[in-house]
Amino acid sequence: QVQLVESGGGLVQAGGSLRLSCVTSGRPLSSYIMAWFRQAPEKEREFVAVINWSGGRTYYADFVKGRFTISRDNAKNTVYLQMNSLKPEDTAVYYCAADAVWAQNTVTLRTSYDYWGQGTQVTVSS
Repeated sequence: QVQLVESGGGLVQAGGSLRLSCVTSGRPLSSYIMAWFRQAPEKEREFVAVINWSGGRTYYADFVKGRFTISRDNAKNTVYLQMNSLKPEDTAVYYCAADAVWAQNTVTLRTSYDYWGQGTQVTVSS
């Protein structure tokens, strides 16, 4: 069993920044690829970013490229999402997720991930 716990969400004004954290328990973080998803009210959960076990491979959704950065610290069993230039449309619950294998063209799919956290709320005001 693997547990993921997100933190770092909050209320910020447009143009501001937040850094989200996801701490794992159970297997070491280096055993998994890690991703961030988000879900806004009345919308389906959508892919945000993913990082492989070494941190050498990343992929981002088009709507966050140039603004968000995913990173990981395996020694601390933690993955991060640095969010800059936040917009009101970024308002959502943000979830971290873990998978054992990087599979090309499937890393953006919700169904590819084995473990999920409970989410942390990000609210961006205008």
